Amino acid sequence: MYTILGSGLAGLSASYHIGHNNCVLYDKNNYVGGHIHSDFINGFTWDEGPHVSFTEHEYVKNLFDESVKGEFLEYSVKTINYYKGNWIPHPAQSNLFAVPQPLRDNCLNDFLGARSFYTEDFSPENYREWLDYSFGNRFADTFPAAYTRKYWTVTPELLTTDWVGNRMFSPKVEQVKEGYYGPLNEETHYIKKVRYPLNGGYMAYAKKLLAYANINLGYNLSSINFGTRKIEFLNDKHIYYDKLISTLPLPLLIERSNAPIEVKKAAELLNCTSVLLVNVTANHETVRTENWIYIYDENKYSTRINCTELLSPNNAPIGKTGVQVEVYFSSYKKKTETDTEISLKVIDELIEMGLIQSKDNIESYHSKWITWANVIFDHKRIEAQNTILNYLETHGLVREEDDLLPMTNWQEKMSHNQKFGDIILAGRFGQWKYYWTDDCVLRGKLIKDNIQK
Repeated sequence: MYTILGSGLAGLSASYHIGHNNCVLYDKNNYVGGHIHSDFINGFTWDEGPHVSFTEHEYVKNLFDESVKGEFLEYSVKTINYYKGNWIPHPAQSNLFAVPQPLRDNCLNDFLGARSFYTEDFSPENYREWLDYSFGNRFADTFPAAYTRKYWTVTPELLTTDWVGNRMFSPKVEQVKEGYYGPLNEETHYIKKVRYPLNGGYMAYAKKLLAYANINLGYNLSSINFGTRKIEFLNDKHIYYDKLISTLPLPLLIERSNAPIEVKKAAELLNCTSVLLVNVTANHETVRTENWIYIYDENKYSTRINCTELLSPNNAPIGKTGVQVEVYFSSYKKKTETDTEISLKVIDELIEMGLIQSKDNIESYHSKWITWANVIFDHKRIEAQNTILNYLETHGLVREEDDLLPMTNWQEKMSHNQKFGDIILAGRFGQWKYYWTDDCVLRGKLIKDNIQK
């Protein structure tokens, strides 16, 4: 029998693939789904951020399709950037025509200078060097470095580059030059088309995984002893596990365990952002048509914005808009104002940007705090994570070749046998990865495929 901590997508996928009759899930919340949970308030559907599926894995596509019985929307994604009153198509590096002068010329000249300065075998030591190499100093500092300080809550010098992958578009010289004069004929954003459930929010994609799952809600981990295999919960209940799959944040799992002090100190070095979601409703239609918006102004709390009715028209009452704003914090960037104070400033920012017409149009607003948002891939992570995994290995974890890498090459991973032991980690925070929803689904499938060999 498998004990699964957490009923987010990774936990549900593991239970579904192994077989719900062979698994018991425990979740601290009074609802299932973790980060893919959707809230329904006064006719509006609110996800935890702009969740959309753009997976290239047919297995995940089919599973999600079956979960909603084919009732999903598929459309080309539209994104845009806001910078000091200017609307710039995304990614900005290939759309310099929309950047105001003289910044536009400075960005182009710095980009060309960087491409002639750096050699092809240049190996950046941190994300800042990667940005300067890819875009030139002026563009890098104005756009991606500023966004890094807002979204990742750190300066780019503090980040490694192993998480970047294709998430950041590094353009060719010809693309930047052409984009200086006008829009390109090609779309350079790494996301081309997305899918989203017609009804029920993003959580609807988990219906098939969720059906008949054996879930215990209100079970918040109090302590875990890896020697005796005893798990205690804050509701005074306790269990003993035979096989454990943990999707809980790795630092939390170690903090509440009997791990030695040096391992707990390593866990304290793993950093993650938290996000305050500010959800605002207004009695007018959506102002802009983009699916989400990146905000580069560092004097604004707003970091990324989406409108829920653009995900699906059934996410909001007809003629109304539901604007969701993400505001990020971490141990690097602590929250110094109350949620209400931040929300009111965010509302002023939305009005300034024209996304809400006026305060008189606002019908409601509320906020939601999410402690675990994005893993911060800083330079302390690898050594700290390796210390933790080495310790767990002495209690039944089987190390994996890619367990320190932020991402997983699923084609390669699925083609090799993977041995699993009595402790298995799964999911973005459980494995401390840069995982999306399809990664979490495939992790569950990988576990099932290998424990039954």
